[in-house]
Amino acid sequence: MTAIIDGKALAAQMREELRARAAAYKAERGEEIGLAVVLIGDNQASQVYVRNKIKACEEVGIKSFSYHLPEDTPQQQLCDLIDELAAAKNVHGILVQLPLPAHIDERAVLRRIPTQKDVDGFCAENVGNLAMNRETIVACTPFGVMQMLKKYGIDPKGKHAVVLGRSNIVGKPMAMLLLNADATVTVCHSKTKNLKEVCASADILVVAIGRAKFVTADMVKEGAVVIDVGMDRDENGKLCGDVDFENVKEKASYITPVPGGVGPMTITMLLYNTVLTATRS
Repeated sequence: MTAIIDGKALAAQMREELRARAAAYKAERGEEIGLAVVLIGDNQASQVYVRNKIKACEEVGIKSFSYHLPEDTPQQQLCDLIDELAAAKNVHGILVQLPLPAHIDERAVLRRIPTQKDVDGFCAENVGNLAMNRETIVACTPFGVMQMLKKYGIDPKGKHAVVLGRSNIVGKPMAMLLLNADATVTVCHSKTKNLKEVCASADILVVAIGRAKFVTADMVKEGAVVIDVGMDRDENGKLCGDVDFENVKEKASYITPVPGGVGPMTITMLLYNTVLTATRS
């Protein structure tokens, strides 16, 4: 029988623990943990994500500092703001919501965020530490996936893990985390040949490509663990993932739903990373 991985329940449990840690920090140091969230432009999806992150901060007792800059904000002005936040003692984490407007160099902006305040885990040093299997701040979505696997007793060791997608935000760090957990890892992308066959060989299949219901039952091995990172809309405008959930769940041993799977864990791991950076300061 297929087990549905309940990311919402796990996230709620972890947030209770984080609320206690944030309260203990405030009691010990006399100040709240602070997260600065920077949004440039009026991308509606980004605005929703930022609102959800700020709301989550409030729930666990993290103080949020929100900065919403116009679409045409010069890159230097954004970098100057990041420098100010980097120097602020009451700011323990800095998050710049992606994507950025086309005229802004994303890499240059991320380089301005100090490694110790990089709660997204996107800075080169944190990514390098992950590649070297050193303790570091890890990108929130892949980190959340690993927590889900751990909670459900799914050990990647010795298993064939296929990651469908190679983005810097999900695919690449996901592959490194699975490799560090002793899985044999294959990364697939738009140029991969025999994609169906590769996916069907996976013991653990992580899908993050942004295409609604792309992964069908014939791409999944009987008894595989299927993790759906996608957040899409189907032909009826209903929220769905990259996996054809209703059909694939008949073959999977474990599967994440959309919504209620990976999504709640992503923001929870952002909160975790923020508490971590504060306690290290």
